Amino acid sequence: MNLSTHQTLVDVVYHEARCIDEQRWDEWLALYTEDAHYWMPLTHGQTDPLLQGSLMYEDKMLLGIRVERLKGRRTFSQEPISRCHHLLQAPSVEMLDAGLGQARLRTAFHYVETRGDEQQLYAGWASHDLRWQGTDWRIVLKRVDLVNCDAAFGNIQLFM
Repeated sequence: MNLSTHQTLVDVVYHEARCIDEQRWDEWLALYTEDAHYWMPLTHGQTDPLLQGSLMYEDKMLLGIRVERLKGRRTFSQEPISRCHHLLQAPSVEMLDAGLGQARLRTAFHYVETRGDEQQLYAGWASHDLRWQGTDWRIVLKRVDLVNCDAAFGNIQLFM
């Protein structure tokens, strides 16, 4: 793997987190392939999002619906608006197959979501499965494994 490819892959992860933090929702959604999924398992080591419950398992269409809700003027559940911040450890390239145009990265994170006077802190690991599409790396699957995935949660408003 050459250094420029490694850095390009890492930049995708940082760019995705920054789009979320800055609420650039359309730009964030465009990072995902049409067949992409966003998965947040309910248990440690979960291997199947369809036959086991998940905190979240959404395809691109559902992600788009969430984005429209977040951008909506009449989304009263977002008054005041939710904000967030990602603190990412340097992403590691776990797999790269340049011939197939596929890669997987893993990133430890701390994530803060705030709305009004309430603030929630989450910690975990994000895995990004990427596919080379056209002239860019795009996200096929983002898996967010929370340290305390089996805890009782309130509403998670944004994306980690």
